[in-house]
Amino acid sequence: MASAPQPTLPLFYQDLMPLNSRDHGKYKINPPQGLKWMRDQHAIPLTADEFIQAQRNFPIVFSSGEGSVPLALLGLNEGVNTFFNDDGMLEEDVYIPAYARRYPYLLARLTPDAQELSLCFDPTAEAIGEFDEGRPLFDDEGKPTESVEGALKFCEQFEEAGARTQAFVAELVKADLLMDGEVAITRNETPDQPYIYRGFKMVNEEKLRELDAETAKQWTSNGIMALIFAHLFSMDLMRVVFARQVSQGKIQAIEGQLETPAAS
Repeated sequence: MASAPQPTLPLFYQDLMPLNSRDHGKYKINPPQGLKWMRDQHAIPLTADEFIQAQRNFPIVFSSGEGSVPLALLGLNEGVNTFFNDDGMLEEDVYIPAYARRYPYLLARLTPDAQELSLCFDPTAEAIGEFDEGRPLFDDEGKPTESVEGALKFCEQFEEAGARTQAFVAELVKADLLMDGEVAITRNETPDQPYIYRGFKMVNEEKLRELDAETAKQWTSNGIMALIFAHLFSMDLMRVVFARQVSQGKIQAIEGQLETPAAS
């Protein structure tokens, strides 16, 4: 269902540049009306901190392969987003994952051996540039404005949430709870031709029921169990997203591979 982005850049990002007052002293941020970078994305990386909010709107699955990450599904076929239109505008009021709200900023190491992360941005984004209108990124003395300070804080919080998410997934892997997922959905007019979606991981409910009492107690106490159930409950929304695709005329194949991107 979801394909991997360029190996050197995270999903959404076409380029990265360190933000600094010398080169970008006159830059302003003037976000466009729509989130155009979202319109063709069907699987968005999600942090564990967002599970409770996101599970109300989207199925939550885990990417296939090594280094599995949680994903919010906005569509079941690659390039299909049932919640954002072609202008990047929301079709209805739903939760927007922090990964998408972070763009065009990103914390990154400027060199492979750098110890600290620096605030960078995608210079190809329409939101940042030498505009006549918008919020300045630096003041007359070259100091970061509230816009930059807010972006930095948001990115730092995202990195912290990402670390918690990695720890959560590591617990699932350690307990061998993630399995290859498969969902078959039928339409009333063609009950003998199910639409089958694979290419993602999900929690194995049978193994979850066999979890030892000590681990179950610990996970209930530290919140991991709540995250697992949020994921499992959200899987019922696969059929809701499928129905959205049908109503929008975006059903593409009887059998689809849910390609899943890596996060950064």
